[in-house]
Amino acid sequence: MTLRYRSYAKINLYLDVLNRRRDGIHHIETIFQTVGLHDDLRFTPAEKGISLTCSDPRLPTGEDNLVVRAARLLQRETDTTKGVAIHLEKRIPLAAGLAGGSGNAAATLVALDTLWKLNLAPAKLARLALRLGSDVPYCLRGGTMAATGRGERLTPLSRLRGVWYVLAHPDLAISAGAAYGHPALTRNTRPRFAGRTRDFRIALRALADGDLPRLCFNRLVEPLMVDYPELARLRVRLLRGGCVAALVSGSGPTVFGLCLSHEAARHAAKTLEDVRTTVTHGVPFGIRRTAGPSAG
Repeated sequence: MTLRYRSYAKINLYLDVLNRRRDGIHHIETIFQTVGLHDDLRFTPAEKGISLTCSDPRLPTGEDNLVVRAARLLQRETDTTKGVAIHLEKRIPLAAGLAGGSGNAAATLVALDTLWKLNLAPAKLARLALRLGSDVPYCLRGGTMAATGRGERLTPLSRLRGVWYVLAHPDLAISAGAAYGHPALTRNTRPRFAGRTRDFRIALRALADGDLPRLCFNRLVEPLMVDYPELARLRVRLLRGGCVAALVSGSGPTVFGLCLSHEAARHAAKTLEDVRTTVTHGVPFGIRRTAGPSAG
């Protein structure tokens, strides 16, 4: 049988950078939101071995790919010798600040748990997800979530309703490591109460109130704008096109705008004819099985 899953893109409605840990990873405070832009993955049983093909020839499909790493990790942790052939239909742009690879890895963990009949507990899958990357535990769940720590301490939040998103995908390559290590980056050193800074509490109130301009913040914007001023121009264009707020997602380069209607979002997208855009809405899940087992 073949299993089919979708993995959805995420944006950061809010992202603050706190102190750096001893292992070099930063503590963050963020509000994640999954959106309708998605990749499709197909998992077909194989007697042995793990193989990956992809519709985008630019994506490496070897041992460093997060999908392959997720499958290898499951094999090691469960001592299974079962194999799988995976095909990835790529729609989420590569290295775009949308956690496309992390979502693919999350879908792989869940799909192979089913395909290989491993019956792992959700907590076990979450621990394995964190070993693959900071965003992967969130991608297992999706929706609107507050996250702290590396991004793995998750708290569900009420979803913004009636909001449409315009994702602008400039043709840029930005290293997340370079963004977090940029000399222009300032960190939030304010004290935390019950694990959250005052700034984060204000953002969570803004989310609850639907105050989108007050909600949207990204600590990485300042260093990103130093090296990539076109991101600032793209943000201004989204605001002039009718978005009520606009922000860089994660470490970029995707810039997204928030609109209060589908019509307004489509209008804003049309003002960016020279940039690839996606008009979409929020979804309450990070991965989703799209069909029952079928003959492979």
